Parts: sequence; structure tokens; C-alpha cells
Amino acid sequence: MTYVNGYATRYLEHGPPDGKTLILLHGIGASAERWSRVIPTLSKYFRVITPDIVGFGYSDKPTVEYTMDFFLDFFTGFLDNLDVSKAIVVGSSFGGHLATEFAIRHNRKVDKLVLVSPAGMMRTSTPTLDGYIMAALYPTYENAYRAFREMAHDPDAVTEEIVMDFVNRMRLPNAKYAFMSTLLGMRYAPKLQGRLGKIISPTLLVWGDSDRMIPVQYAKEYNEIPDSELVVIKNCGHTPYVEKPMTFNKLILKFLVRSDQ
Repeated sequence: MTYVNGYATRYLEHGPPDGKTLILLHGIGASAERWSRVIPTLSKYFRVITPDIVGFGYSDKPTVEYTMDFFLDFFTGFLDNLDVSKAIVVGSSFGGHLATEFAIRHNRKVDKLVLVSPAGMMRTSTPTLDGYIMAALYPTYENAYRAFREMAHDPDAVTEEIVMDFVNRMRLPNAKYAFMSTLLGMRYAPKLQGRLGKIISPTLLVWGDSDRMIPVQYAKEYNEIPDSELVVIKNCGHTPYVEKPMTFNKLILKFLVRSDQ
């Protein structure tokens, strides 16, 4: 636990303390636990830091406007608290939107960037996203179970633990408010188009070919990042690190090692 701009922030830390720092940023309505299937392998090579972003997980959920500027202030403060001057940043969905904006505005602080089906380009909702929002507002087991199965390529990847973790967290005080305020904050965030050229770090985009939450067609919007490549994982939905953790780790490690050469 650390305090960032006065807000209690829970985070997990694994791997060698003196290793190169790798930050994992979860999506909207998620928590650090979403990365649990890939942390054991990644932490063999890196100091892996996984925060519950303010407003989510078991971090504070203040009654504020959850704008992109608010999240950027939080993330820069979080890195300062942990004495991280430069890091590999991996962001999924909403976390990918935050990671992209951070890499635009603080490009020298990002060593390498990995964007996993990032939000930020989609201007209209999808039925899958609508179902997930419904599950956040009305967090019953049935609603959450349906939403997570819709997000995955293989519905069997959705465990009772994943569903109950989401339901329990969305029932916490102010969790629904933070979720909806973040959705608005993303909608009214500065447009990424025309600014992605400011990202100077090598960038890997990872997308599931069966992503119904943020379809893979949006990947082409990131071509503007100068040193970027896209890998599409077959038979995979919105969260490859949950559905295909071994494939995900292999891709990430290959990219990070290759970029070091």
C-alpha cells in the first residue's frame, strides 16, 4: 500500500527488486488480480509492479471526476512514490488508453510499451461493452458471468473466482460511481489521433482475433506510432493474458528481449 496524492493505493510487487521495472495496468472495473496468470513468468525476468488503479480494485475510490488528466496525475505520482524513473508499461483496455496517453506526454519515462486491445479509439459502444457496463451497475453473479463469457473466445476460461471477484469489488462503496465516471473520462479524453507520433518507445500491440469488446479493426488506428508492431492472437477474446497466458508471455518476452538488442 502507498499513498498517491492522498489516496490509498494498493499494489502488488513481484520479482527482483533491482530488476528492470515492468508495470501492468488493468482495464476498467478490474484489479491487479487480472494479471495473476502471467505474473509468475514475467517476474522471473522483471520487477513487476501491478497497481489497483485509483477508483478500482481495493484502492481508494474518491468522489472526483475521473478524467484522463486525473489518472495521469495518479500514475506519475505512483511512479514517483516507487522511485521509478523509467519503466516498461503494459496496459490493457482502459489501462492501455492510460498507458498510451502517458507515453505521449511522458515519452522519456517509457522504456517499452505494450498495448493489449487498448481503449481510446472506439467512439461507439459494442453489445459486449454494454453487457459489461450492465454487470458493473447491477453486479449479480448472473450478469457478471454473462458479461465475462461474452468477452472471452472460450467461455470455459471464465472461472467462478473471476466472476465473484468482480461482483464483490463492484459492490464496494463508490465502485459504480468510479466506473461510470471513468467511462465518461475516456469518452471526453483528448483524441489520440495526430498525437501518437510523440511515442518514441518500441511498441507492441496485442489483440485477440475474437475480441468483441474492442474489435481488432481498431488496431490500424495505432499505425501512427513510429516503432510499432501488431500481433493478433488466434481464438482469443479481450484479455489474452487471462485466456492465453502462455502465448501472451511468450510474445511479450520475445518483444522485450528483441528490443534490448
